[in-house]
Amino acid sequence: MTMSRNSEQYGPQSSHSDEEAPYVPAQRTYQGLATSEDENMGCIEVLATLVSIIVMVITFPISIFICFKVVSEFERAVIFRMGRLRSGGARGPGVFFVLPCVDDYCKVDLRTVSFDVPPQEVLSKDSVTVSVDAVVYYRISDPLKAVIQVANYSHSTRLLAATTLRNVLGTRNLSELLTEREAISHTMQVSLDEATDPWGVKVERVEIKDVSLPTALQRAMAAEAEAAREARAKVIAAEGEMKSARALKEASEVISESPSALQLRYLQTLNSISAEKNSTIIFPLPMELLSPFLNKAQK
Repeated sequence: MTMSRNSEQYGPQSSHSDEEAPYVPAQRTYQGLATSEDENMGCIEVLATLVSIIVMVITFPISIFICFKVVSEFERAVIFRMGRLRSGGARGPGVFFVLPCVDDYCKVDLRTVSFDVPPQEVLSKDSVTVSVDAVVYYRISDPLKAVIQVANYSHSTRLLAATTLRNVLGTRNLSELLTEREAISHTMQVSLDEATDPWGVKVERVEIKDVSLPTALQRAMAAEAEAAREARAKVIAAEGEMKSARALKEASEVISESPSALQLRYLQTLNSISAEKNSTIIFPLPMELLSPFLNKAQK
């Protein structure tokens, strides 16, 4: 009966009784992150905690204003006691309790934050230098990782966004930079989200604001577009002349088959001229009527 109680209290006995396993302090793992929440406190830590409690009792009720803290709905507080993470995770929203002198806490804002990526001089895949700027929207998805894993998550995210923007744009041609902004933004968002996930940062959206080209390149592209438009205009004009010539040829063939058709055309022309209320009326005279007189004059 005694053996069974001992086995229940201390776990199964090892077959090698003369060998004792070394003591390993308990350590909690939070999403792959090892923390010291369950480690036993040392003598100094216990003594400092007792002194802090005594000071809090002596200075009551003034200590209430120091020990009770409030965080808003959009904030979380990560508490450390003597440098160690307190168990229970991030506190908030609402009121939480800290001991004076031994507890320290850090507030983390969970709202979405936006920042401008400074214009980056990028050399595209087809060796064209362009200046591109963007906007990044991110939020804190895990307060513990944002405090423990990285020193300054905001500054680190900004630097990583600028580097990622240069790396992504360096693999695209100039035409892709100008026409495929949504695809570039999505690629950059996925790359940033994967890199900042260990920091507890969630990148929600990335938008390319502007793509600035050098002045000489803008003039060259404008001249190229103008030349292309002029070439298309000349081709369209030539096609119109060719079609009109064919139509006139077909009309002349129809008129030559019936001489009265020419006279009807003359009358239609006079009707259109008179409809405009002109004071001058032109009577077209067929050249066949003048041919006898011209022959006599030549003789």
